[in-house]
Amino acid sequence: MFSIIVAAGWPIWPLLACSILALALVIERFTSLKTARVLPPKLLDEAITVSQTSIPGPDVVTKLENNSFLGQVLAAGFRALNANPRCTEDDLRGAMEASGRTVAHKLERWLPALATIASAAPLLGLLGTVIGMIEIFGSQSPAGGAVGAGNPAQLAHGISIALYNTAFGLIVAIPTLIFWRYFRTRVDEYLLNLELAGERFARHLNALRK
Repeated sequence: MFSIIVAAGWPIWPLLACSILALALVIERFTSLKTARVLPPKLLDEAITVSQTSIPGPDVVTKLENNSFLGQVLAAGFRALNANPRCTEDDLRGAMEASGRTVAHKLERWLPALATIASAAPLLGLLGTVIGMIEIFGSQSPAGGAVGAGNPAQLAHGISIALYNTAFGLIVAIPTLIFWRYFRTRVDEYLLNLELAGERFARHLNALRK
């Protein structure tokens, strides 16, 4: 494998860097997008139960905020009421929506980078192949204009090496695209559930405020 990489020339090195970066981003997203860190199943019901009679104190709210991304949205509602118990429903929802936008940004973090790698890797592979072909045909040009001085076997071998760049670009791009689509779908599902949970919690807080 190392000999193939060396033979493919310098254009393959950016592809290697892209493959390492894509792998690191995939591992990071798998770690960050666990359900327990984003949307714990029982957290909403627990927050509603705790606040049936009164708004929890700052210590409880801070603990809730540090629990998960959903906890950040719910804590924003608690903080809005703690700061101003007579706040309007629009102010309450606005505070939770602002926190939700921050959470959405965190959930979508690095997804554009994965999409960029998936799009750029085939192009980098094609660029490497084109550069390799130019070098190969340049080296096969007959000296002094004589026709037929090239070595067909050497030419075929050179072309096959140049095509390694295209193949490696596809090898990097296809899994990256699959993981990007997977994470994109997962984030969209999380955002929908966060929005529904926030709406339910906002109704609860609004009733409590009255």
